[in-house]
This record gives sequence, structure tokens and C-alpha cells, in this order.
Amino acid sequence: MLPTLEASTEPRARLLARLKQGASQPTPEMEAQVRTIIERVRSEGDRAVLEYTRQWDSPTLESLEVAPAEFEAAYQRIDPAVMTAIQHAIARVRRFHEPMRPSSWHLLEAQGGWLGQMVRPLERVGVYAPGGRAQYPSTVIMNAVPAKVAGVEEVILCTPPRHDGTIPPSVLVAAREAGVSRVFKVGGAQAIAAMAYGTQTLPAVEKIVGPGNLYVALAKRMLWGIVGVDLWAGPSEVAIIADESANPAYIAADLLTQLEHGAESVGYLFTPSRTVLQQTLAALEQQLAQRTRRATLEQALAHSLAVLTRSLPEAFELANAAAPEHLTLMVHNPMQWLAAVRNAGCILLGDTPQAAGDYVAGPSHTLPTGRAARFESPVSVETFLKRSSVIALSRDALRTLAPDILALAHEEGFDAHAAAVQIRISEE
Repeated sequence: MLPTLEASTEPRARLLARLKQGASQPTPEMEAQVRTIIERVRSEGDRAVLEYTRQWDSPTLESLEVAPAEFEAAYQRIDPAVMTAIQHAIARVRRFHEPMRPSSWHLLEAQGGWLGQMVRPLERVGVYAPGGRAQYPSTVIMNAVPAKVAGVEEVILCTPPRHDGTIPPSVLVAAREAGVSRVFKVGGAQAIAAMAYGTQTLPAVEKIVGPGNLYVALAKRMLWGIVGVDLWAGPSEVAIIADESANPAYIAADLLTQLEHGAESVGYLFTPSRTVLQQTLAALEQQLAQRTRRATLEQALAHSLAVLTRSLPEAFELANAAAPEHLTLMVHNPMQWLAAVRNAGCILLGDTPQAAGDYVAGPSHTLPTGRAARFESPVSVETFLKRSSVIALSRDALRTLAPDILALAHEEGFDAHAAAVQIRISEE
């Protein structure tokens, strides 16, 4: 069950250290394994990718790329209700992201010339969606739609196949509806390496986005610089700040919502109400008995934490230290407290359920984890754009700036910098 602490009796340094530990981190053994996978994929291409996929996902897999006939079959097999939900989710995600599209801009120099910024979309992006024993059409939507809104020309998808070598119909339909060009039956660190370097079958991409397990997140971290990556999107995290007005059944339900993603997930409850804490523990017991993934939930709860705080401001202080992926404010007048949140990937107010953000609200559910919300942002249109600075100075503008350029160049000992300016302004 969910461990509990009291902020009034727990040493402050120990409590903060517990919160700053975050979710599980990769071990040296995992790092060595991922490094080996990356090197094999880089040097052997398809052969290594197919070998790893057969070893961990589908022993009889013959082809890495999903064929057109498989897409056609997916449309025939998909549940009509799921099809409708996919279309509605895509529309809402698109609506949320379209206002984010920035444009290039410039400003004029008084003595002639101009300065500006040119904004361009990436050309090819790779989306990773977890799979195998689970299916995540929502992850496809939450990453591919912002990319297409940004103007990315080609989006490819890598996702692990099921044991029989198939991809769930909902995933294939979501990919097609969201504008994904090609889908590959590849998962894990080998998928990240294949998209980074390219193989005989998989094209190299400019950026990789999407959540995954620790092996996937570690591969993205190791390959940053070879390819762009979105963020540390590892095991799920949830934090809830609750006062005496909160419904304990809702708290329990939202904790379980994120923890059911996997045993490595972590959840936090911060509340100054002993009654709310105790009633939440009871609600967790009751709801756990009804959940199909009870074993997974119990493992995740075992390394999660509930903290009885001395005040509501202290609850916010501790939540900011945890910097969670998801943060729900189950407090009276949550808008009043919103400004107190400094670190969180997605903030849900009042009784808004975590599931709404995961599926159809509109913002991408690919969020920073592992306390990366201190410095990272959710996947959005911005994720798929690059900017180039543009400088165009007239001779008069350069002459005006020359004294400062020359002074700084000489201060730093770069006479070639100074000479490049001097040769221009001395021509007349």
C-alpha cells in the first residue's frame, strides 16, 4: 500500500531527498546493454534490428515495415467507437496546437539592414510508441499531430509488434489518421538507434519523440547529438495536492490512473488534511480490488508516497521539489493556487480527471518525467521547429557597431575578428 510520512516529524533534508529521487533511473548494467544495442544497430542495420525484435517481441517476424494490406485490415477490424474516439482526439489535439505556430520575424536597423529569425519545421521526425503487450493509439496522436501541425513533411512511427508480429488495429488507424507516413515493427532501444542512424529499411530522422521505458529513454539520452530528442519521457508520474475539500475517491482514482502504466511509475499525495489522507488510503484499497492491473499497481504504490503536510503552501513546496509529470490541484479555488506551481509537465485543476489529459483534452500527453519538468516542456508544435538567426547589416550600420566589435575582439584576443570588420569599414 501507499507509504505515508508526516512533514512535521520527517527530517526536511531526508524528505526532499526522497522527492528529488524521482522515478527509477537506469543502472550501469542497463547503460552497458543499451550501448551495445546502439553500436550493433549502427554497424549492422536491419540485421541487428530484426534479431533484437525477434528476441524480445516477435520470434517469427519477417518484415520490419507495416504493409499496405495491414492498414486496410486495421480499418476493417477496428471498433467503431474507438475509431470515433481517435478522430475526435485528433481534432482536439490539432485545435489546441494550431495557435502555437509561430512565424518568422524581423526588425529594422536604424542605419540600414535588418535582424530576424527564420522559423522552419523539421523535415523528418520519428515517433516512438510503446507496444508489445499493450497498445497506445493515444501516444501516436499526441506526438504525430503536433508534428504535422508544425509542418513536418514526413513522420514515421516505431512501435513493438505483438508476439504474432502484428500491430494493434487502433495504433495503425491512429497513425494513418494522424498523418504518419510509414510504420515499423520495432521497439526498445533498437528502435531509437535505428531512427537515429537509419538502416537499410528505416530512414534516419532529425528528431525522435515519444515516451518509453527506461531502455528507450536511456537510448534517447545517449543518442542526443546524433539526432534530436524531445525530453526524458520515462515511467509515468503523478502528484496530487489536496485540501479538505477534495474527494478521496477522486484522489485514489487519479493516482491509479497514472500508476497503472507500469510498476516503475510513481505517485505522490500532498495534503494538510489527515482525514483526506486516511480516506484516500481506504479508497485505494477499495479501488485496487476492482482493477485488472492490480499487481502492477501494488508494485508502483510501494515506492510512491503520501505526505501529511503542515500547511497547503508546504504541499506546493514539496510538489515543486518533486517536479512531477502530472500534477492535479484538488483544492478549493484551484485557479487561486495555479501561480504557486513552478514545476510540472501538465497541471489539472479541480475535478478534471487525469484520463482527460491522457486522451482527448488537447495538449500532448508526452511530458517531462524524472524531475525534468524543472527545465523541460511538453511535446508541442515548438518541439518540431528550428530557428535560424538572420543578420543583414548595411555599411553604415556596421560602421556604427564597429567600435564595440573591435573593443570586444581585442579584449578576447581575437585579432582576426577585428580585422574582418576593419577591412570593411576602411574601404571608404
